[in-house]
Amino acid sequence: MTYNYNKLWKMLIDRKITKTELRKQTGITINILAKMGKHEPVSMETLAKICVAPDCGFDDILKIQKEVYSK
Repeated sequence: MTYNYNKLWKMLIDRKITKTELRKQTGITINILAKMGKHEPVSMETLAKICVAPDCGFDDILKIQKEVYSK
């Protein structure tokens, strides 16, 4: 599975919220933002904290893509 947080980055730009402001509002660490920047998975608790700050849902910030393997 791949995790894509591009929806979150776009929403932050649209709402003029910096990553620093998001960190302060949610209490998440810079390391978590770095993981998200590399499209790595983060905990549901982290995603919930992020959704509360700008009042959004998981679908607004995250896209999960199933990897297709060929034989």
